[in-house]
Amino acid sequence: MEHSEAGSHNMSSGNGPEQRPSEEELAAMSRDELVRLGAKLDGVEIVNYPDPWPVKGTRAEKRAQRVVALWFVLATLAGLAFLAALIWWPSEYRPPEDEQGHFWYSLYTPMLGITLGVAVLSLAVGGLLYTKRFIPDELAVQERNDNMGKGSDELDRKTIVAHLTDAGERSTFGRRSMIKRTLGLGAGVLGLGTVALPLAGFIKNPWKDPESPDSLAHTGWKPQYPGEIVYLRRNTGDPQEISLVRPEDLDAGAMETVWPFRESERDDPEALSAALKRSDTPVMLIRLRPEDADRVVKRKGQEDFNYGPYYAYSKICTHVGCPTSLYEQQTNRALCPCHQSQFDILQYAKPVFGPATRALPQLPITVHSDGYFIARHDFIEPIGPGYWERKS
Repeated sequence: MEHSEAGSHNMSSGNGPEQRPSEEELAAMSRDELVRLGAKLDGVEIVNYPDPWPVKGTRAEKRAQRVVALWFVLATLAGLAFLAALIWWPSEYRPPEDEQGHFWYSLYTPMLGITLGVAVLSLAVGGLLYTKRFIPDELAVQERNDNMGKGSDELDRKTIVAHLTDAGERSTFGRRSMIKRTLGLGAGVLGLGTVALPLAGFIKNPWKDPESPDSLAHTGWKPQYPGEIVYLRRNTGDPQEISLVRPEDLDAGAMETVWPFRESERDDPEALSAALKRSDTPVMLIRLRPEDADRVVKRKGQEDFNYGPYYAYSKICTHVGCPTSLYEQQTNRALCPCHQSQFDILQYAKPVFGPATRALPQLPITVHSDGYFIARHDFIEPIGPGYWERKS
């Protein structure tokens, strides 16, 4: 069968023949013509494509636009409130005895959740209202086809671009500057909040005072002045009760979690509570059984950190900082329940299973003349997970 040159354009995007324009005709077509052509080639029949606002500039249209913009403004205000709460709301712990301070501190996390939730919800409601009020409710029927097994050609690309442009034009978004500005403002503030949230921890410089107990290199076990005695204290549930630890308090094979205590804190309820709240201070005090104590392998440079069969290790896992709160007496292993890292207490608490790669830091301990355990000094290495400047 012979074909004319014009007949070479009879291949359509569908499964049957359809007259196709030449490249010159395609280039000369308007957007509306491309939309109609694309629909025809794709076997699409537009049943209904009404304009939601056939009469432009009516009071109802302006009112609908203001409602959508109002939701985006609310998203902006909520996003700004989230940033303000994140940066300026009192976030440092205050004990219940300080009623006013504890009240505002207890609202910190709820305020972050409420303001961020309202910002996201307002953007979503505004977007849904815009779709409902201004996007044409198109009803179309399309025949399924596989383009005769071929990929998209120039004609398909031209017509799909025309369809997308036409959809954007019919949505009237381009001419609604109020909605565009409020949406951009709300989304921008919310985006700024999502960036600020992970960066909030960097507001304070951890290296401003590297010798401070609040720096990454030290913990609450660091003496505040030369010669200060730091006791090992148990948590009885009452932050004001001071319960120190003696060697005879632990049975062989036992483990107890302890925190630091200073005599300067005895009559200071806030300091007593804060000492139990610090995330870097929990320590596992372990008394090994005699037969196990004889098999201990000590870490180089830490041979005198223990007191007989008593060993003290940081409770903060060196993987991601979870508490290694489980101790197996039979295997002498400390276990982290988060990701199942295991540390061998008989080998300077080095990791023997799981994702952790560093041994738990050991706290040097001894017994004071009054018979209570004390820390000889702070850890000699940072505790917890790794960070850029860490050398261990």
